[in-house]
Amino acid sequence: MARLSTHVLDTMHGKPAAGVTIELYALDGDARRLVKTVTTNADGRTDAPLLAGEAYKPGQYELVFHIGAYFRGLGVTLPSPGFLDIVPLRFAMAEADGHYHVPLLASPWSYSTYRGS
Repeated sequence: MARLSTHVLDTMHGKPAAGVTIELYALDGDARRLVKTVTTNADGRTDAPLLAGEAYKPGQYELVFHIGAYFRGLGVTLPSPGFLDIVPLRFAMAEADGHYHVPLLASPWSYSTYRGS
């Protein structure tokens, strides 16, 4: 089944990032439409795919990770303003029957992503 999923890893502490707010937007040219807002569970994952079945459509999307709030919530001392606060990731899904997994590995000072499986 075609689907979009994500997870967040806290590379500062070497653990899954629980409680990160993530927004998913569908992009159409300059237009940006909020599809859903979710929060990661204890495993740093969402409880269900972000898109699946009929909700899954190829196109351009943006995931917005509220990583600064996550680290502040853990009591990490951050400068004001923090170096990273909100991390947007824009990507495209071309395969009508694909599984796109777009994780975020983050610390207060860096992040990376990749297309996972």
